[in-house]
Amino acid sequence: MWRCLRVVVVLCGVIGLPAFAAHASPAQEAARPNVLFIAVDDLNDWVHCLGGHPDVKTPNLDRLAARGVLFANAHCAAPACNPSRAALMTGVRPSTSGVYHNSQPWRPVMPDIVTLPQLLMNHGYRAVAGGKIYHGGFNDSASWNESVSKGSDPQPSREVRNDLHSSAGGIVWGRLDARDEDLGDYRIVSWAIEQLNQPQDQPFFLACGLARPHMPWQVPQKYYDMYPVDKITLPQAPENDLDDVPAAGRRMAKPEGDHATIIQTDNWRYAVQGYLAAISFADAQIGRLIDALDASPHRNNTIVMLWGDHGWHLGEKQHWRKFALWEEATRAPLMVVAPGVTKAGGVCERPVDFMSIYPTLADLCGAPRPEHVEGVSLRPLLENPKAEWKHAAVTTHGRDNHAVRTQRWRYIRYADGSEELYDHTADPAEWSNLADAPQHAAVKQELALHLPKKNAPDAPHAPGDGPAKKKGRRANKVR
Repeated sequence: MWRCLRVVVVLCGVIGLPAFAAHASPAQEAARPNVLFIAVDDLNDWVHCLGGHPDVKTPNLDRLAARGVLFANAHCAAPACNPSRAALMTGVRPSTSGVYHNSQPWRPVMPDIVTLPQLLMNHGYRAVAGGKIYHGGFNDSASWNESVSKGSDPQPSREVRNDLHSSAGGIVWGRLDARDEDLGDYRIVSWAIEQLNQPQDQPFFLACGLARPHMPWQVPQKYYDMYPVDKITLPQAPENDLDDVPAAGRRMAKPEGDHATIIQTDNWRYAVQGYLAAISFADAQIGRLIDALDASPHRNNTIVMLWGDHGWHLGEKQHWRKFALWEEATRAPLMVVAPGVTKAGGVCERPVDFMSIYPTLADLCGAPRPEHVEGVSLRPLLENPKAEWKHAAVTTHGRDNHAVRTQRWRYIRYADGSEELYDHTADPAEWSNLADAPQHAAVKQELALHLPKKNAPDAPHAPGDGPAKKKGRRANKVR
């Protein structure tokens, strides 16, 4: 597997600013750092600087990572868009809120929770959002001074839609006869660039959410041309990889579903090509945004934090999509550039999860951490990526199904009590489940200490998914 981390080349540094205390002086208040908050939908660890796929081309993500600290062992709170983003933005774990799935609106079960942007707004920031920050129709007007959506994308030609190598079951990709400028992500980045170029009379929290590489992986032809289909490297997926996985894990994998369809239609290479193309399209938009920040007056006093909301399987464990508790579904990019705190070229191997994003930004921006926030600040690791770190990364998928990731181990316990255990020093691809080995009983016992103590009942699901989506579409469209 491609789990060895590539060394990040230091391309450029940043000029430092002082850190800010919760009770800053007037001079410090005037200089509080801005935040550029970049969310990338369905971006797994197939990023060059993370070593996730040997073919991928992500020069802009790589140069951003090289400017600060790249977290090489970062994991989502939940392997699905809505619970991942709700947990990250509220600071409340899925196991505490009961928001486990995409169909569960989070605000009704946390009506009084102060979200990350609300916290910063309450402490002098202007918070604006473009694109996907919360999931689908569950956007939260209380979180923003202003929010805009990306609008629609162009449709592929009839020839592409009818091409048997442009979709397989529910997995959809395909070349677009279009320019970058025609896609919603381009428009959202253009909107964010406009925000960077506007005069600011208060510090800003600028959230920019990119939709790609979320499906459909339909992007301009030039990104497909970067990855000739006959040269695509496929993920390694042994046919017997699920033999030692308990029934609960196999139900998540659903090998008889997407993977069987992909194999039967001879589409594995074409689908991987589409995902890689979509990543490179997103990378190009991120490059535009970083270039605009560098050309703006805000370069030297803006924290940049980029994250992918969860991982994505493309055949590993005979599984496609997210919705599982293995490395491919939980590991995602996290990179932070914090002037005056991070140094260029930092790579952190410590296990972290995205519950740390809220308290980290509160810490860096001089805002007090609310009592409800369950994560811990990453500031010690931003200052020293090799600092001691006693925390594990925890991911939850459905009630009482959890994965615990430390620097060496992944431990999965399902609601029925069945288990998986993988030793990443010897088995980075997670092919050998060691959970039944007697010699590892003590390891499992120690890892189990990190499991959430609370497993809240499922939050109510949106009725039919219709009303919630309609409500979320009230945000302004980017033209």
